[in-house]
Amino acid sequence: MNSAILSQDGRVVIPKKFRNKLEIKEGDEVIWKEEDEQIILTSRRQELERAERFFGQMMADYAGDSLADELIAERRAGTIYEHTSHG
Repeated sequence: MNSAILSQDGRVVIPKKFRNKLEIKEGDEVIWKEEDEQIILTSRRQELERAERFFGQMMADYAGDSLADELIAERRAGTIYEHTSHG
């Protein structure tokens, strides 16, 4: 476990080993999340990578055509049906 002293204006120094692990440097954006009464610090880059993995897995799990292609096919089928049944 690591600890730090909170300064008068609410600042805390992130130890170098954690900055290195997160690959963050001065000026980088970091993200704080509260989870189970704890504060979790991640980098913006890590959050983007996590989102890419999540959505990449969702797309890999989806075996069909894209949703847009399915909607277009349904609209075309509906248009053909309307023309053949009403005309």
